[in-house]
Amino acid sequence: MTMTRGMVTALLCLLFLALLVSNSRATRPAGSSHAEDGDDPWSASQTVQPADLAKELAAPAHPDEPAVVCVGFRPLYLGAHIPHAVFHGAASTDQGLAELKKWAQTIPKATNVVLYCGCCPLAHCPNLRPAFVAMRDMGFTNLRVLILPNDFNTDWIQKGYPVEKGK
Repeated sequence: MTMTRGMVTALLCLLFLALLVSNSRATRPAGSSHAEDGDDPWSASQTVQPADLAKELAAPAHPDEPAVVCVGFRPLYLGAHIPHAVFHGAASTDQGLAELKKWAQTIPKATNVVLYCGCCPLAHCPNLRPAFVAMRDMGFTNLRVLILPNDFNTDWIQKGYPVEKGK
């Protein structure tokens, strides 16, 4: 059987695609998860939508007001972040994760904590999952994730929710 140029091209494309998929799974850090795999470490009850968090933060100060933590990259935080959010480093790095854990050791395990990143589409975020797993494993019982499907700019800033800049 003689293969046509189109068949050879199609086979090469399939092999290349298989190699890419195989390589992306092989280089994924152990224990990491991605939304496209359907294995986020949080449940639906451990999430909060932008509109709901904005309302919660706009309410008068109350004892259960959330501690909002940006677990993304410093330039993102400096450019604009949720008012009163704290930053302790990108959770995709060993140093950032260590800083987050160090901060978390100073607050009660029942603290209302909301983690967010917004560096990229949530399905591909390298920061949110490690941060959530670390704090969950430390025993935090009131831990939520802000759902930003696209990114912080699209899902928070462009919707007109409040921001602070710098720090």
